Amino acid sequence: MMRRRNHLLGRAVGPGVTAIAIASLALGCAGVGGRDSSAVVKRTPDGFAITESVRPRLGLRGQFDDAQEALSEGEVDRSIELLEVITGSDPDFAASHINLAIAYREAGRYEEAVTTLETAIAKSPQHPVAHNELGIAYRRLGRFEEARGAYLEALDLQPRFHYARKNLAILCDLFLADLPCALENYAAYHEAVPDDAEVGIWIADLESRRAE
Repeated sequence: MMRRRNHLLGRAVGPGVTAIAIASLALGCAGVGGRDSSAVVKRTPDGFAITESVRPRLGLRGQFDDAQEALSEGEVDRSIELLEVITGSDPDFAASHINLAIAYREAGRYEEAVTTLETAIAKSPQHPVAHNELGIAYRRLGRFEEARGAYLEALDLQPRFHYARKNLAILCDLFLADLPCALENYAAYHEAVPDDAEVGIWIADLESRRAE
C-alpha cells in the first residue's frame, strides 16, 4: 500500500509535461465550448495541454507553437515567458490561458495557476480541460474539496473524460479517505481504460481494505 501511495504522490509532483499521445477533445460531447471546441490536446501526467485550436491572433501562432514545444520539453520558464505575452496580446484565447496555468503549475506557482484557470473558465466555461487542470492546482494547494468540485465539473461537462475520472479517484483515495468515491471512480476509469493494469491492482487493494 505504501509503495503505491508513494508512487502516486511522486507522479503528482514529478517532472515537467511529457507529450505522450495526441487526442481530440471533441469525443462526441455536447460542446467543449467557446473558441476551443475543436481543440487538439497533448496528454500530460495529470491531464492535457492545449496544442492547437482556433488560430490565435495574427502574428502569435509561431509564439504559441514555440510555447507548447517548450512546455513539452520541460523548458517551463521559457514557456511561461511566451504564454504571458500571448495571453496579454490575445486575452480571449482560452487555450493559451490553460497552457500558461499548466506551466505555472510545473513551476510550483499554484496560486497563479488557479487565477489563470479561473480566467480561462470565465472565457470558456464549458471547457472540461480547464476544470480538470483547476482540480489539479487546487489539489497541489491542499484545497481538496474544491479539487473534488472541479473534477466533478469536468466530468459533468464530459462524462467520458477519463483523466479527470482518474484524478478524482486518486484525490478520494489518497487525500480525502473517501473509499466509496475512490472505488467508484477507479472502476469507471478502468472500464474506459482496461489496459491500465495498475489501476486494477489499486481497485483490488481498496476492496481488500474495505472488507477489513
